[in-house]
Amino acid sequence: MRALLSLTRRRSPLSFLVAALAIQATAAPVTASNVLTPDNFEETIASGVWFIEYFSPYCPHCRHFAPTWTEVTDHFEKQTDPGVHLAQVNCALNGDLCSEKGVTGYPQMNLYHNGEFVDTFTKNRQFDLLVDYLGEHAVPTGVAVSDSTVEEKVFATVSPPEPTPVFDEPLRVQAPRVDPNPAGEVVKLTTETFDSFLSQGPAFVKFFAPWCGHCKKLAPTWSQLARHMQHKLNVAEVNCDDQKPLCSSQSIPGYPTLLYYAHGAKTEYTGNRKYDQLVAFSEHASNPTMQAIEASQLEEVIRDKPVIYLLLHTPADKSVMDRVAKESQLLFGSPPVYLSSSQELFKRYNIRGDAPYAILALKDHDARQPTSTFYPSLSHPERDALREWFFANRFPTSLELSRDVFQDVMNAPHQPLVVIVSTPPGARDSVTEKLNDIGKKWRLKMNQGQHGGRRRDVVFTWMDTDQWGKWMKNMYGIKAAGEPEVVVADHQRLLYYNKDGSGQLIKLNFVSISSALEPILQGKARPKHSQNIFERVVQVLNSSVVRLGQSIATHPYVTVLFVLGFLASVFMAITKLLRDDFEDSHPDKRYAKSGRID
Repeated sequence: MRALLSLTRRRSPLSFLVAALAIQATAAPVTASNVLTPDNFEETIASGVWFIEYFSPYCPHCRHFAPTWTEVTDHFEKQTDPGVHLAQVNCALNGDLCSEKGVTGYPQMNLYHNGEFVDTFTKNRQFDLLVDYLGEHAVPTGVAVSDSTVEEKVFATVSPPEPTPVFDEPLRVQAPRVDPNPAGEVVKLTTETFDSFLSQGPAFVKFFAPWCGHCKKLAPTWSQLARHMQHKLNVAEVNCDDQKPLCSSQSIPGYPTLLYYAHGAKTEYTGNRKYDQLVAFSEHASNPTMQAIEASQLEEVIRDKPVIYLLLHTPADKSVMDRVAKESQLLFGSPPVYLSSSQELFKRYNIRGDAPYAILALKDHDARQPTSTFYPSLSHPERDALREWFFANRFPTSLELSRDVFQDVMNAPHQPLVVIVSTPPGARDSVTEKLNDIGKKWRLKMNQGQHGGRRRDVVFTWMDTDQWGKWMKNMYGIKAAGEPEVVVADHQRLLYYNKDGSGQLIKLNFVSISSALEPILQGKARPKHSQNIFERVVQVLNSSVVRLGQSIATHPYVTVLFVLGFLASVFMAITKLLRDDFEDSHPDKRYAKSGRID
């Protein structure tokens, strides 16, 4: 501590930063439980029931909760066969791992069974509640339990899916192509073969490094996936140590990175890397479907789904189905695409007579009026316009920002602004009604060109304060109790806005929210940061280290020369400084010539 204080007395900004970070680090929760890292996380939780606390040393709630966590840990460690293991992950040091596991606030506690996510603990963080919760989900190793019993016990919180209405057999629409993955093997790609391979059809590609532990662990699973997807989907891999220019051109952030390529676009797969999850994703992605319906079926479809796309085309034009199928494939079935050549629907929606086809976005269980209509245009590339339209219209007018849709909304490819309303349980009906009305008015204003700034999609959402209260307070300073509060989040930049055009806190009405959105779209609003100063500094330092590591791996010789040059510069600067200090302290020797008598 004296060393830290001595640093701050020098009043150097770097000294203050180092001291502040060191002080914060000393405040990190210290418990008797294991602290996991990306290197051992998957292997550690692969067997048994695991309860993981994700924390940040800069989070006051984490420090306050630390004694309770230690107490709970001690309680179960004293038992000979507790049936549950406890561990922690420091998200300040392992942010990528926490993001991968869907951590949205600190502390967050997730339950896993045999490596699979089961549930997130959302009750009060009290000793008795935690012990009861873990006792309900514990699976002692000394007790003979059937697989069905374990599944019933551990996954009791998962509700069964609701039945889906049955219509005609889905119409699979895909462009003719060569037989994908004929050998059922992982294809090794190089810079020379990459583009030609992708031209053969959709592909799932793994970018890896041979020294990466996670890559080694994924390798056998990736080979299994290729065998399973034989004749269905091309599966490949790129060794980034051997193909550095190729990986650089694809902006690979780390290893392994899994990218799905389809029709000129790429999407990063960020889900679980277990075999079953990879198969489910690949099966879904490789089988884009569009279901044909008649006018009489439309009402029932709309009643069941919050958003659908409806392609209306002439019976003679079959090529349009292939074009739309290609672009809708990137939606992976959400929302679903239906198609029809019913003249009744053409008349009902007043489709232009000169249009070869039209795609309607129908939302909020309302089949009367589409919220948006896409017509093909010759003024700009149809593919890019259609893809942008699909992503911009995929959400209902308003929706609950739950764990199931959080990533799709907050990290959507078109980077929307997200209006978030904190909603206590007793106010859900009134909030959803008001928010839906506000969303419709804003959409009408945008369609009339009255937004006054650059066009950007806005998604209107509400969040349950019982489940998300702590996260909203940490991210946006929203109080969990009291009246609903409103913020506008620019999540991918970790910024938010809570003031309207008059400088007042945003209220849950159209005038206030509209006056807040307009200056944001015009670039005139002043944002706030979702992260505190220490989290931003750690994030910048972490990004810098990652970039440095990638630079070293890509350009090792240039890096060595740069380091040697930097050390030489430092040595010369120190030598000059010492020489100047010596001459200042011995002015009589400043002009002395040693070794000569003249």
